[in-house]
Amino acid sequence: MPKKALIVEDDANIRELLRLYLEKDGFEVSGAADGAAGLREFKRIQPDIVMLDIMLPVLDGWQVCREIRREASTPIIMITAKGETTDKITGLEMGADDYIVKPLEMKEVVARVHAVMRRFSPDAASSRRLSFDKLVIDMEAYDLTVDGKKIDTPPKEIELLYFLASNPNRVFTRSQLLDEVWGFDYFGDTRTIDVHVKRLREKLENVSDQWELATVWGVGYKFKLNTSQDT
Repeated sequence: MPKKALIVEDDANIRELLRLYLEKDGFEVSGAADGAAGLREFKRIQPDIVMLDIMLPVLDGWQVCREIRREASTPIIMITAKGETTDKITGLEMGADDYIVKPLEMKEVVARVHAVMRRFSPDAASSRRLSFDKLVIDMEAYDLTVDGKKIDTPPKEIELLYFLASNPNRVFTRSQLLDEVWGFDYFGDTRTIDVHVKRLREKLENVSDQWELATVWGVGYKFKLNTSQDT
């Protein structure tokens, strides 16, 4: 059964170009020219991936991304003419999984789509669950449970936390984390890691004295175990 892609883009030429390349790659593609129509189409077809412009009529891409994240963990790739770091950070904080700046290079776009899809494939997340004191990371359901409560968490934050917690007390540089969690096809800024760690700490700090998401200054980050844990 073909994977379904939704393209929310008000430029008809770009929308059609993306459609042609994704259909050639085996996707079943739907499109929308404004944010409100994009949300309606999202609910109608339940796509496997969303390509989302930021500067949209009716509802902008930030609003669309926020609404999608309230009900689904579907991977989202932001596509926009805005290339400033602040825009990238805003999109990532809202739960976007990747960010591509126009003008688009279609081979790169397809490579990014495949990289994101691999991270969300059933094989990539099957039967993976880690338990620590007051913390459960369930990659099969993409659930994060903190002190007995499920916490609404974007998929990339969970993947980053899972990777670090799977390698307790081991320090990773930002570049290593981009390679391991975002994939070798990701062309993002290493500050992406800092954004995601900051958001995770807001959810995790002061929950337990047995573990912490620690900064190793001048190097990177690690999931530090302060006592012996059964994972």
